[in-house]
Amino acid sequence: MKISSTQVGGSAATPVPLSARMSSPFTRYNGLAILALILAVLPLALPNSFYYDVVIRIAINAIVVIGLNLLMGYTGQISLGHAGFLGIGAYASAVLTSHFSWSPLAAMVAGAAATGILAFVVARPILKLKGHTLAMATLGLGIIISIVLTNEAQYTGGPDGISVSAFELLGWTIAGERTWYAVVAVLLVLSTWAALNLIDSPGGRALQAIHGSEVASRVVGVDTTRFKVRIFVLSAVVASLAGSLSAHYVGFVTPGIAGFFHSIELVTMVVTGGMSSVFGSIVGAALLTLLPQVLSTFEGWETVVYGVILMLTMIFMPKGLVPTLRQRFGNRGR
Repeated sequence: MKISSTQVGGSAATPVPLSARMSSPFTRYNGLAILALILAVLPLALPNSFYYDVVIRIAINAIVVIGLNLLMGYTGQISLGHAGFLGIGAYASAVLTSHFSWSPLAAMVAGAAATGILAFVVARPILKLKGHTLAMATLGLGIIISIVLTNEAQYTGGPDGISVSAFELLGWTIAGERTWYAVVAVLLVLSTWAALNLIDSPGGRALQAIHGSEVASRVVGVDTTRFKVRIFVLSAVVASLAGSLSAHYVGFVTPGIAGFFHSIELVTMVVTGGMSSVFGSIVGAALLTLLPQVLSTFEGWETVVYGVILMLTMIFMPKGLVPTLRQRFGNRGR
């Protein structure tokens, strides 16, 4: 039996063989090399710390969105509460370093472990759901996390938030925009490389087969539950680690990092850049992280604009920006 994966874009989407969605190693690493080159030369074009700050935030968001795209775009499992995992990582770093004097690295690892355990526990019951019921379940999970972070004020600072110490490792403190840029740029390249290799691995092909048809996947021996749980946990842990990085970089964290609106931002980044596209995740994160800066004079309208972008994308570019351009210019690379 030949398994095919379905392109995102509605119920009338055309099935595409898995082999057609796989890039050659040359094409894959060519795109990775271009990304690394752009990140290497970009500091030459950044005139001041404000631009460094924007690019660092883009890179952190891109890391989260890559993990979320593995869950949504490649496996077909929606998550409307993913910012909750981001919040767990951020608050783990903040609370454990501030109240319990843990080292930043230990706090980050503990936050990622706690997130992974929580994701594993809830994954099996949640991922049995389909469609809008799955969306509502993940939304509820995110809201619960946000409420807990807000109400446990004795540790989290409540709605006012909590300060976070600088990230120190073996006596070395990550400080300054240039240092942070170098760290997140390296992590973004590594995240992209890992995602591309995962997608083209047997496990990655199983995830794409699940997206195409769970029934067909089970018929040929794919343990769909196990693969869905694994990718859910992986995407949650990636979000937690990025949340810790963001908390240490900004130096302050509030419950908004785990809020519903932030989850919608992440989903919009995935859809706009391109589901089932690793490089689309980066493009979507860049566009929608820059957008609030462009709209800074129109305070309060960001939510409306995000909604309009998502609506127009689904109407005119249902596959997302990068897959649409790739199809138009006949490039099969991711």
